[in-house]
Formats: sequence, C-alpha cells, structure tokens
Amino acid sequence: MLNLEELLRSRRDTRHFKPDAVSDEVIEKALAAGHMAPSVGLTDATRYYIIRDESVKRAIKDIFEEYNNKAFELIESQPQKSLYATLKLEGIVDAPVGLLVCYDRSVLNNFTIGTIASNDTIKFSAVCAVQNIWLSLTEQGYSMGWVSILNYHRFKKLLNLPEEIEPLGYFCVGKPATDYDQQPMLQQLGWKNKSAKPHVSQISSINSHTPIKNDVVDSKFTTYNLSTILQKRIDEKTKPVGSLGLLESLARKVGEIFETLTPEIVKPHIVVFAADHGIAQHGVSNYPTEVTRQMVNNFLDGGAAINVFCKQHNIELKIIDAGVNYDFPSNQNIINHKIAKGTASFINDSAMRRDELQLCFEKGAEVVSLIHQTGCNTIGFGEMGIGNTSSASVLMSVLCNIPLIDCIGKGTGVENEKLKHKIEVLQQAVSNYNGQVDQLSYMAHFGGFEIMQITGAILEAKNKNMLILVDGFIVTVAFLCAFLINPSVKQNAVFCHESGEKGHKLLLQWLNTEALLHLQMRLGEGSGCAVAFPLIKSAVNFLNDMASFESAEVSNKI
Repeated sequence: MLNLEELLRSRRDTRHFKPDAVSDEVIEKALAAGHMAPSVGLTDATRYYIIRDESVKRAIKDIFEEYNNKAFELIESQPQKSLYATLKLEGIVDAPVGLLVCYDRSVLNNFTIGTIASNDTIKFSAVCAVQNIWLSLTEQGYSMGWVSILNYHRFKKLLNLPEEIEPLGYFCVGKPATDYDQQPMLQQLGWKNKSAKPHVSQISSINSHTPIKNDVVDSKFTTYNLSTILQKRIDEKTKPVGSLGLLESLARKVGEIFETLTPEIVKPHIVVFAADHGIAQHGVSNYPTEVTRQMVNNFLDGGAAINVFCKQHNIELKIIDAGVNYDFPSNQNIINHKIAKGTASFINDSAMRRDELQLCFEKGAEVVSLIHQTGCNTIGFGEMGIGNTSSASVLMSVLCNIPLIDCIGKGTGVENEKLKHKIEVLQQAVSNYNGQVDQLSYMAHFGGFEIMQITGAILEAKNKNMLILVDGFIVTVAFLCAFLINPSVKQNAVFCHESGEKGHKLLLQWLNTEALLHLQMRLGEGSGCAVAFPLIKSAVNFLNDMASFESAEVSNKI
C-alpha cells in the first residue's frame, strides 16, 4: 500500500486508459471516500452519476469536440496551435466508466452555515469530494481524468439533469495506461512546466483605506438658458410646428445637455457590465450561472446582438467584468473590475457588504471617467448576469414601495411553475430582510455588482455632463438607484426603449418619463440603446442641418 506522500506523487490527471473493467466495489470505495470529505455546514450537497453506456459517452464527446475546436481556434501562436492539436485532453470513450460530480443548489433554499458570504462554498465542498475520490482510486490502482472543455448548459440538457443539479465536472475513470514518466502529461509533452515549489507569501499587514462614505454623490443641479432658443430654432425649421414629434423634444434635450445650439455626438460608447448573482442558485432563471461567462465570451468574440448593432452604428463597445464567477484570460479585451465572483444569495443575508457597494460606485465611475478622457460625450449602458432580473425586481419594489408581484417578470423566459417559484423565492427574500430601512442598505442587500457599477457609472456620466442612454428594465433600475442619490441625472438621460419585462412600464411611470421605442425587447446587454441610437442621431442632424424657412426662402404660415 502506498504511503500518503507516494499517493500524492503518483496521482495523475489521466487521459490514457486500459480497457480493463472497473468493478462496482472500486467505485463504491472511491465514492465512500468522497462522502468523507468536508462539506460546508454539513450540506451534503454533492451528487454523483455513473455513466457506462457507450452511446451516452459518444454524445458527451461530441460536446467536448465542439468546444475543443473553439479553443484551438483561439490560440494565436502557430507552434502552440500545432502542439495543442497533438494533445489528448480527454478519455471519454476510452475510459470504462464516466463519473459526473455535481452539487445540489436547492440546499441553499434553507439557511446553511458557511454559505452566507458565498454560495460557492457548496461547489468547493464538491471539489473536496473529488480530491478524496481521486486519491482513493489511485490507491486502488486506478485513476481519473477531469474533462472541463464542455458547454455545461448543453451538457446538463443532454443528460436531463434536474434544474437544481449543477455539474462540477465530468471524470473519466479506469486503469491508467501510462504514468507519464511520473509527471503531469502537459509537462511531459512540453506544453508547460509545473513550478518546482508552491508559491507562498506571508501577510503581516492589512490595507488601510479611506473610510467608506454613506453619501455617494452631491452633484449640483444646473439650469439651462438655452431651452427657449433651441425650441425657437426647432420651430423655424421647414416643417409644421411639432410635426417631428418626439424627435423635436429629443433634439432640444441633447442641445440642453451639451449647452449648444449645434450639438454633436462624439465617439459614442456602450458599456456592458457583467456579473453573477447568488440568487440564481435558487432556480429563478431558465439558465445556469455559467451562461453569464459564456455570453461574455460571446461579446468578446463579436457574436451577440449588441456586437451586431454597435458595428452597424459605429458605436464603441466596452465589456466590464463586474463580478463574473470566472477568471477571464488577461489577453482578453475586457476590463477587470471584479468585486467578487458573484454576489451572495440575498435569501438569508446581504448580497454585498456596504464597502463593496461603495467600491461598485467607484469602479463604475472609473470606467466612465476613462472613456470620457477619449473625447466621448455619449454613453449607453447594458448588462449581463443570470439572475439579475430578480435583483432588479426586488430593488424596484423596496425602493419605490411598489408591490413585489407587480415588479417581477419573465426574465430569461420563466413561465408557469418556474415563474411561480421565482415569485415565491423573491417574496421569501423580502420577508427575511431585517436590515435598516434606507436606500443604500437596500442597494447593498438586494443589488448586483453589475447593477451597482452601472449606478456609479451613471452618476459619473452626469458629473461629466454626458448624454446618458438608458437600456431596458435592469439598467433603468440602476438608473433609479442613481436618481435617488442625485435626481439631476434625469436631465441627461434618454430612455431608449420600454422593455417587455413586466415591471419596466411601471418603473418608467414612477420616474415620470417615457421611452423612445416600444418593441417588446427584453434582451438586455445595451441592445435597446444601440437600436435607438439612429433616432438620437436623426434628432441631432435635423437640428443642425435642416433648413429654416428663412434660409430656404420658404413661406411660413399665412
């Protein structure tokens, strides 16, 4: 029998397997070892599924191949590309047994010790179980290989897993066909060397920073003297008075914001903030949290609706990681303002701390400040985050004192029993709240990192006197938060569209404003800003370029 150090040294992430069968006794012993692993708050949330069927394995391998090909295309260096093509990164079909390790997020529906600060702790417990299983198999003369290059949303649907069950990983189990010269396979093949020793640093001091402010912005309201002159200029254009409808009031508003009779939109930007939400672990969305990360990658690849519309209208697009539960590669074109890897679930505790709320405001303001320095004077905001309609709905309810049932909509398309469940979860969260009854406390308790960074961004855009384009329901809730801190932000805001989300119309009424478009869109990601942008350009262009009755020598009214 191997001693502990020998066991640790001989354990390998295995890709090459012998065809030897794996007995039930071997699997049972390994899973018993997994069950011995620490489990946060004794949640016992780890779940196991055994796969021996060859057709199921082949279907899983098809998903792997699709994403592996995508990974191959992302490699820029041709030598690395060639080496990558030679790597064997899975043994899905070769291994006699497939082991799926999952965690059951429904345990979070009840208070659990150790999950308040982060819901990820149930996932980490499953990781502990995996390590025990790996060591047990190694001691028995077997091994595992972790397959992570999968589309987990499709993977979960393929295996018909229950909504509350989230896959941690797929593991190939069998007799190893090689020991890879007693080193990691990727090192043996020259891909990358493992460091000789662990990286260890000693911390002997703490960070002393400026105390967190409770009052965020105290921006002074500025009155404009241009309004009458702008309206006269608009009325003198070669058209019946008022015949361009909302475009006329839009043109006047843009002129007032930029304090000129000849406004110009310069270097327009749309900024999409993305983050994950602890409340998503309670089944309030049709999609797993992994979709946040996947959609951000889609933005970065240029494949989302917002990419198409920004390209169409020559709008610069920026993507912000405000708190996605994933570490994006440093070479990706993304701004890292991650507060944490998703908020905590606000079922039993605050989504974020008050200092994290303040940091959100500061990070959002920092983004806008940097963009403003490029010469940009027009900025729109979008968002991405599975579970963020839940956060937005509750914020709207508690901040506006509107019944929660009137604020909750379909979000990602939840209907019938799923919608009923979403409502029950959010009602439970509100009824559990026992914090202070003030706006910032509500924002910290029920907010999302992306929503609150947008709030800070809107406040800073007002400070820089920029034209602010407000997208749909979630961004309007972020605007609501900014408005409650500084009501003058409304002077600079254009509400681009009225979402198909249930609460949006009611929220726009509460803000005493109306949207430019009514297209029943509820996509998010700033798509409404981009679609409305040509209308704003048209308003500016007619104000600047359309002839007056006098300049065109056209007779005015008799």
